[in-house]
Amino acid sequence: MNNSLILASSSPRRKALLEMIGVTPTQIIPADIDEEPRRGETPRVLALRLAKEKAQAIAAIHGDAFVLGSDTVVGCGRRILPKAETEQTARDCLELLSGGAHRVFSGVALATPDGKLLSRVVETRVKVRMLDKLAIEEYVASGEWRGKAGGYAIQGLFAKHIISIIGSHPSVMGLPVYETANLLAGAGWRK
Repeated sequence: MNNSLILASSSPRRKALLEMIGVTPTQIIPADIDEEPRRGETPRVLALRLAKEKAQAIAAIHGDAFVLGSDTVVGCGRRILPKAETEQTARDCLELLSGGAHRVFSGVALATPDGKLLSRVVETRVKVRMLDKLAIEEYVASGEWRGKAGGYAIQGLFAKHIISIIGSHPSVMGLPVYETANLLAGAGWRK
């Protein structure tokens, strides 16, 4: 069996999290899929669907390799928060998250050379302190939120606003490393 591993993501955080557990992808090929939520889709379902679609899209071209797809979705109840691309979107997300708890769902999927698709979704609860206008504006001015689900990066400046995390810290960063390592081992991938 081919032991090539393709990461179907351009996220430098996902690559770094894989390397943290001793896994270096052979190639990085971002999957070009539609990431818009479907009508009635919950954050958990969306995270898992996107992870699977990313893995399947690249596996359709590189079927002889292991292909790892992942996606992270921030949810407040059934509401899916967007990846912040504008300052106003970041502000809106931060105001919504301020003073409460939300859930982060990270889906991970592994397409194998023998045609299997293995997947998991990890849920982490994150509690954020009450953010005043100054705290929000300082964070928005940092630009760190750009392209981040829910408008924040837990591994950066925003960490000082996190009261607690129940679940997987790496998952909130973009990849549930424990589950990923187990998927790879269970599928027979070896370095």
